Amino acid sequence: MRTRGAILLANIITGLALGYTVSHIGFGDYAELNRMFTFQDLRMFLTFAGAVGIIVCAFALLRIRRTPGRIHAGVVPGAVLFGTGWAISGGCPAIPIIQVAGGYLPALVTVVGVVVGIRLCRWANARYFHLDRGSCGL
Repeated sequence: MRTRGAILLANIITGLALGYTVSHIGFGDYAELNRMFTFQDLRMFLTFAGAVGIIVCAFALLRIRRTPGRIHAGVVPGAVLFGTGWAISGGCPAIPIIQVAGGYLPALVTVVGVVVGIRLCRWANARYFHLDRGSCGL
């Protein structure tokens, strides 16, 4: 059994590696993201394809087996909201943090939007949907 400390260290190392990679391949620049989203630049596609390859190898090395099951009820609406937010803001929730770290302060509006969105999701879930607790992100 893996210890919590080892898992935390692995998460920190992979998070730092991801942040470094994302900031150095242009994912923090809205114009770059626009070119990648419109397939004028294939870096995003190749990056995600590479990430899938890496995680497949990691799962094989760690002997992690996932049994495909029923899709959670929140996946499709969550994916639509996530994609809409990404298209409007020019990045997933990690990108505005990278933009703020790089000195682009207007990204703070997106960070606030992410926090407000999570709180609204939790409120709507508790009031109307009653999905499991982890369905609203942070």
